[in-house]
Amino acid sequence: MLKMVPDVVEELVVAADGKSLDQDTLRMILSEPSDHALEQALLLKEKHGGRVTVVTLTAPEVDEALFKALAKGADQAIKLNVDQTVVGSLATARALASWLRADPQRQAPDTLLLTGSYAIDDLEGEMGPCLAEMLQWPFVGVVTGLALDASGQKVTAIKEFFGGLRGEYEVDLPAVIGIQAAARPPRYVPIAKIRSFMKSATLGAAGVAPPDPAFALEISRMYVPEATGRAVMVEGSPEEASRRLVEILHQRGIV
Repeated sequence: MLKMVPDVVEELVVAADGKSLDQDTLRMILSEPSDHALEQALLLKEKHGGRVTVVTLTAPEVDEALFKALAKGADQAIKLNVDQTVVGSLATARALASWLRADPQRQAPDTLLLTGSYAIDDLEGEMGPCLAEMLQWPFVGVVTGLALDASGQKVTAIKEFFGGLRGEYEVDLPAVIGIQAAARPPRYVPIAKIRSFMKSATLGAAGVAPPDPAFALEISRMYVPEATGRAVMVEGSPEEASRRLVEILHQRGIV
């Protein structure tokens, strides 16, 4: 599952309504953990065979991300008819669960659904475990290593913990796995190859029930972070800088 997020390299501008980002200046890109989830799926395909289907909700620039996934080696790319920008993690999980339940083949015993472990607008990583609960599939998140056993019915996931600790979990398929980092960095694909797929490939589309209004993403207000102070540059010789630093600390009641 791929997720689009605002490109925070660009300056984010709050729109006139105060509740959204200005669409004229906003650029959406693929979330980095989603890119790693795609890479891990491609690595498993190259080693064990199978098919990789990428699915996402609609969002600005999402077509480019899907064509790029096809250029990298995905077999199919599908957009669900739900606007990602107006729903939260729970509604996203409901939409994906609805799509998966619509076709028994998507719930086959060897199905492995990889998502990003988190996103910049979902730092708690709620979507993956919510989806797993709805499907009654096992879930492991913050995964940095993934191996499929010989039977093709189990995976071993390496989960990262705070303090440099790691845990190893064996789970039965079908399962949902939240990828923190793939076994290797996401592969590069030339722009020319992506453009070639834009001309020759077709994106799939699927309809799901509209999100329940109770689970809609409601934003009351957005604010630009306020500057609370400025850095003081202390110049001069070491002796002069030391005296100035003591003066500043004294003025602020620190010494």
